[in-house]
Amino acid sequence: MNNTTQRVDFDGSHGSKLSARLDIPAGAIKAYAIFAHCFTCSKDLHATKRISAELARQGIAVLRFDFTGLGNSKGDFASTNFSSNREDLIVAANYLRENFEAPSLLIGHSLGGAAVLSIASEIPEVKAIATVGAPSEAKHVVHNFGVKIDEIQNAGEATVSLGGRDFSIRKQFLDDLEANDVLEKVAKLKKPLLVLHSPVDQTVGVEIATQIFVAANHPKSFVSLDNADHLVTNNQDADFVASIISAWAIRYISNNSQSDEADTSNDVIISETGLGKFQNKITAGKHQMLGDEPASVGGLDSGPSPYDYRAAALGTCTSMTIRMYADFKKYDVGKISVAVSHKKIHAADCLECTDDERTGGGKIDVFERKIEVERLENEELAEKLLTIADKCPVHKTLEKGAKVETHIK
Repeated sequence: MNNTTQRVDFDGSHGSKLSARLDIPAGAIKAYAIFAHCFTCSKDLHATKRISAELARQGIAVLRFDFTGLGNSKGDFASTNFSSNREDLIVAANYLRENFEAPSLLIGHSLGGAAVLSIASEIPEVKAIATVGAPSEAKHVVHNFGVKIDEIQNAGEATVSLGGRDFSIRKQFLDDLEANDVLEKVAKLKKPLLVLHSPVDQTVGVEIATQIFVAANHPKSFVSLDNADHLVTNNQDADFVASIISAWAIRYISNNSQSDEADTSNDVIISETGLGKFQNKITAGKHQMLGDEPASVGGLDSGPSPYDYRAAALGTCTSMTIRMYADFKKYDVGKISVAVSHKKIHAADCLECTDDERTGGGKIDVFERKIEVERLENEELAEKLLTIADKCPVHKTLEKGAKVETHIK
């Protein structure tokens, strides 16, 4: 199953609706992250989408959103500033905390990198921060305004052309940039930091990345993005960024506070995410997954269906049971794999059913297992392994049934 990207919306710091996308891994979710885009960019910038998708493929769910007044988000860009971007990030973290899980990883590109550095200490669940082409000062973006700076200062507002688009910049924007000291925040940051920067970046020079790296406390890492441009437009560069962030961050984000808390209970927690009609978040100890239904029945197809999980439980238990037996007997059977299919048939058609089941008149569930063993010495061993497969605890539960006690509060 492929990763899924879901549209989500939430109210920003100015009360305007912010447009976002949540890139969700196809399998278990290792952690949640927020990606902050570059100045006047959007969540749909090629590099942002590419990096987020690759991180999702590696098990990290990524929320990317448009800051107020940019992309598909509502609001007046002219009334925003660096501080409002910081506030939007706090709101985004709250959205994840309330609906999924608080972010344990923050990623920021260019000015978005400065923003995540500025607010990382204000999100207690954040375990690691990664920046790509980030400036060491929020006011670094001022050079984009060129000769318009004097007009902004004197008239209080001016129209500035950035990336082929016109933006209204007010004096308060400049004042706010001046007031935010990013390096001061970095020096006080007591969280792991990964700085990724291109030595040929023509927008934010690599010497600025050095300032961030020197100011930061350990643990800190620096990765050079050889030959990459500031917007990371090359697919290989974007994929490299994602793979480095994932490999570096996993040692810090794999055990977040919520997962540790879940470890103290034997309960598997299932809760609706609020996205789509059927999507549910499944938390089992430190592991997280999504459950859903196919699009053909109104779901988002963002995760396995309940019966898929049931088949997976049977197949996994079968493989583990055979492996334990083979290792105990010292049989060199090679790799074991199990394919499980599910169907419903009329009870009257089942020759192996009990008389009571056949006379029930309804349908019963049939799970068919196809076990593949890489090395089988003879038919006798094959028959023995089939017998062992039936000793799988999940197999026994499915055959004998189980009592379900239900409480509601």
